[in-house]
Amino acid sequence: MRNMDATDRALLSLLRTNARTSVAVLARKLGVSRGTVSNRITRLEDDGIIVGYTVRLRPDAQPNEIRAWMGIAVEGNETRTVIASLLGEPGVAALHDTNGRWDLLAELRAANLAELSRVMERVRLIRGISSSETSIHLETYRLS
Repeated sequence: MRNMDATDRALLSLLRTNARTSVAVLARKLGVSRGTVSNRITRLEDDGIIVGYTVRLRPDAQPNEIRAWMGIAVEGNETRTVIASLLGEPGVAALHDTNGRWDLLAELRAANLAELSRVMERVRLIRGISSSETSIHLETYRLS
């Protein structure tokens, strides 16, 4: 896997916001040519950083979906590499940089427990992750 530069990171950010954004719009927002955007997307796919494209749904659109929170400890200076890998994991719905016991907090989503287990296994195999702890989301309470 090659090192990503600021343009790669900005491109990934735009694609995570809307993976259906046209190459022309991405190029305009990044201030580069369409060819550059196409080449970078291809390279990010070939390097395994982009592993697929998906649709995001409202949290209540799939009430039977299993949600979990995974606290992740990162080894040394591997944070950027780990984040790039996690952003490419389809089971990771959101990723947060935190302080305290865990370096990162990932919101995981899966259709069933078997799928959640597979997501957790893939995440644990990412180079640079030293440990993790997962809690299944049971209920959300609002105080407003």
